[in-house]
Amino acid sequence: MKNSSLTFGVLLLLLGGVWMGQGLGYVKGSFMTGERFWFWVGLGCAVVGVGLLVVTWGRRRPTN
Repeated sequence: MKNSSLTFGVLLLLLGGVWMGQGLGYVKGSFMTGERFWFWVGLGCAVVGVGLLVVTWGRRRPTN
């Protein structure tokens, strides 16, 4: 579970970064280029990805 949460968090962070770059016009070649909407969607994805990484890394192992 921890590995899948870490993987999903990293993917969300990377996807959010690409979408933010497209929304701001830094990444060319897409219908999303230059559309501020995609910047905000990407920012939301990146925030959720960072939150998922923080929660996953902050989880303590149960002690027996």
